[in-house]
Amino acid sequence: MNLPSPPNGRPNRVYPPHTPTLHGLASVVTGVVVVCGLYFGRAVLIPIILSVLLSFLLAPLVTTLRRLHMGQLPSIFIAVFFALAALLGAGALIGAQIVQLAADLPQYQAAIERKIETVQEKTVGRADVLLSRAASALQRVAPSRPAPRTSGRPARGTAAAPMPVEVHEPAPTPLGLAQRAFSPAIAPIETTFIVLVVTIFILLQREDLRDRLISLFGSSDLHRTTTAIDDAAVRLSRYFVAQLALNLGVGAVIALGLALLGVPGALLFGVISALLRFVPYIGIWIAALLAVCLAAAIQPQWTMAVWTLVLFIVIDVVAGQIVEPLLYGHRSGLSPLAVIIAAIFWSWLWGPVGLVLSTPLTLCIVTLGRYADRLNFLTVLLGDQPALTPAQNFYQRLLANDLHEAIVQAERLLGEMSIVDYYDQVVLEGLRLARNDALRGVLHTEQLARINEALVDIVENLEAVEGAPDVHALDESDPAATSADATGASTRVATMTGEPVLCVAGRGAFDEVATAIAVQLLTRYRIDCVATTYEHFRRGDVAAVDVNRVPVMCVISLDAAESPPYLRNLVRRVHAQETSAALIVGFGAPSGDEPDVPASVSALAGTRGATTFRALIEESRAAVRAMEEEGEMTDRPGEEPGFAPAGS
Repeated sequence: MNLPSPPNGRPNRVYPPHTPTLHGLASVVTGVVVVCGLYFGRAVLIPIILSVLLSFLLAPLVTTLRRLHMGQLPSIFIAVFFALAALLGAGALIGAQIVQLAADLPQYQAAIERKIETVQEKTVGRADVLLSRAASALQRVAPSRPAPRTSGRPARGTAAAPMPVEVHEPAPTPLGLAQRAFSPAIAPIETTFIVLVVTIFILLQREDLRDRLISLFGSSDLHRTTTAIDDAAVRLSRYFVAQLALNLGVGAVIALGLALLGVPGALLFGVISALLRFVPYIGIWIAALLAVCLAAAIQPQWTMAVWTLVLFIVIDVVAGQIVEPLLYGHRSGLSPLAVIIAAIFWSWLWGPVGLVLSTPLTLCIVTLGRYADRLNFLTVLLGDQPALTPAQNFYQRLLANDLHEAIVQAERLLGEMSIVDYYDQVVLEGLRLARNDALRGVLHTEQLARINEALVDIVENLEAVEGAPDVHALDESDPAATSADATGASTRVATMTGEPVLCVAGRGAFDEVATAIAVQLLTRYRIDCVATTYEHFRRGDVAAVDVNRVPVMCVISLDAAESPPYLRNLVRRVHAQETSAALIVGFGAPSGDEPDVPASVSALAGTRGATTFRALIEESRAAVRAMEEEGEMTDRPGEEPGFAPAGS
């Protein structure tokens, strides 16, 4: 796709917001060092990470026991004993199931062999038949070669057959047998002991560790740091407890279902499913693949394998779409792509243990990044929150010349907010971003024209949006807003005078679009209005404009925040005519910022400010009501105001 070039023929230069420094290189080096440390220090780090996660799981139990007036030490030991009993029970269950499954496998040897033969016949066997037919066809086509002649005498130097040698190992001693039997269990027992000891000390010194983290990350702002640490700890603890309870329930249901189907090792597959479900999206299907393969191997038919697959599908759908949203909402805090990448990364670092711990570890890192500014990029990359705000996404779609996607975004957001909020929170903020780029000179003339055309198309498309205005922006006590005539149609605010509200667009690159939005909203809120441009209020033309013909005059410019000279001159010229019309200047500053109107503009008497479209509507309605109460407005039908509309 060929992009249009600027009119001057030179490329449009976009300057970076920051000058490149050594900070980026230092960050890359730090990341490489951290990854290397995680890889080479996994023997030490894995028990510590398991201890931290176990402390998150046991913290609610310890808190509950302490609320029952138990001491700190007894509460911790009871919780740790409960965890140890659960671990020993799960380990004994897994071991017993593995031994039983290994003992039963010879019984299924014949079925497994027949199934393998069937699979080979359907796949490899057919391929062999096809290859044999192809080879036979080639032999018939290719010319035959004479066979090499042999002399019949044995070749010289032929080696004699080697003499077989047997090596007999000595009989193992009782100590060797014991070492061989217990050596596989030494590493898990050692890791379990380290994890439990470290967990006890973490639970004993929770307050001390919290104070040290506060001192390390933000002792200058104790309120913010304390809130962040407490919030992160509570959120992680609740999530891990809910996830563990759900996974145990899923494992129990799978074990029961497999037992009813007659799949051997049902309890083993239930435990595997509960552990692997800590890896979202793919963990449960790894366990399903193992169970389906075993079910397909031990039965000559495919019935058991099919029902096993159906069981996993039903349980995963119910747990993922019904139970999980009830427990902790639809979001886990991680994007689906981040879950897959995290599973690959931690599996590469720490093997099967890393696969199980991938989601909890990544969730801890993302939660930490929400409160630590230096790690915020991890939240952006791995979190499930939108990377761009709606306003940034809106402006980015305009830059990409993707009008369709911008309209789709508008329709989607209008299902969640009113049209005034959409214009204020999305379009107006996007216009401010575009204005900043225009002031920096990174938008060339053709690009500005294209963005303005797209904005006009979007505004015109939203004219057909149905639905009543947002009632929160209206004063329900205002009779002009709620009264209706005999036909049921609401009366408009300005129909008492027959004069519209005058909206004057500034000289900014996007002021005319902002004025068109204001006219559309004022019309929706039953306020007659008409638009014009700054050109009709220059020094030579301002006398020809009878501003006394309008009750309210709105000057709309995104430049109002800086109060440029042309805007100040316009306000002075309007006031010089000694008009009784209320003068409103918008939009002075982003929503929520002060002051609403720059000091140089607000210093002029009779000038009001509006930072948003909602404020503009409210100020216009208030000005009209005030003039009605003072009797300033008189009915002058049959005449047109002394100004020309925009585009004339």
